[in-house]
Amino acid sequence: MSTEFTFAIKSTCFDEDYRPSDNTRITTNFANLARGESRQENLRNTLKMIDNRFNALAHWDNPTGDRYSVNLDIISVEMRFEGQSNDRDLPVIEILKTSVVDRKTNECIEGMVGNNFSSYVRDYDFSVLLPEYAKHQPEFGAPEDFGQLHGKLFKCFVNSKTYKDNFAKAPVICLSVSSSKTYHRSENQHPVLGVEYHQDEYSLTDEYFKKMGMKARYFMPANSAAPLAFYFSGDLLRDYTDLELISTISTMDTFQKIYRPEIYNANSTAGKSYQPSLKHQDYSLTRIVYDREERSRLAAEQGRYAEEHFIKPYRAILEQWSAHSHL
Repeated sequence: MSTEFTFAIKSTCFDEDYRPSDNTRITTNFANLARGESRQENLRNTLKMIDNRFNALAHWDNPTGDRYSVNLDIISVEMRFEGQSNDRDLPVIEILKTSVVDRKTNECIEGMVGNNFSSYVRDYDFSVLLPEYAKHQPEFGAPEDFGQLHGKLFKCFVNSKTYKDNFAKAPVICLSVSSSKTYHRSENQHPVLGVEYHQDEYSLTDEYFKKMGMKARYFMPANSAAPLAFYFSGDLLRDYTDLELISTISTMDTFQKIYRPEIYNANSTAGKSYQPSLKHQDYSLTRIVYDREERSRLAAEQGRYAEEHFIKPYRAILEQWSAHSHL
């Protein structure tokens, strides 16, 4: 069988009427909110939080704080091996694309692609492969080739004609900082991203994204409680406009307030030296209904799904492709 494959993209509007498709990873930020009795209220409140955060950061020429609105599209990436015996596309990655509506000019402005990041192979790596490896090790660690296949798949997608035909700029992923590391405030301050933080040692997630061809920097925007981790491949401060950066901050800061309120909705802000903790008790809850224990359980289930439907059936081809890939 050929080791060549192609990508296809499907776009779904993320609004208060959004319902996850059968192929959507249900642990993603957006899909998790769209479940249960409170689904529509969850979505409506989340989108309002994003708009409010955007307008607070884009405050120039915006006296009433309602000039902008953020639109979100879920980008689902599917992969197909050339010559495979069935015609089923394999879901591999989901990201978010933002666009910004300027109500003053009636203009729709391109935002950022990336933002949230979800991957079946990543679920497998962190929820199946890593725990199994840890059972046989005296202390925590990861296999030497941990994340290598996933990183090459991601770089293959970003370098593909499919990606370049649909998106003008490289993706930027924005996640929570690691609760296992300590971050130190620097003197560097960006007008939109805020104060930059540094750490002495990269986390396992940082190393994982490095294999995806992405570097990490940590910034705490104005009126945020903690730094956010930004993963990018070019120059984060030069390659993107202020409104593009704000679209990512407003989206992901909102998601983090919902999913990690101990860190991002804390009642005190990060100091000069900061170690995030999910055991922190002095924080506020949003009005968004969310079950974190369920999300952790589903991540393991989806990791096993990836193993059964992607890793095992295509292991030989994937290993052959990875061995010969120069990405």
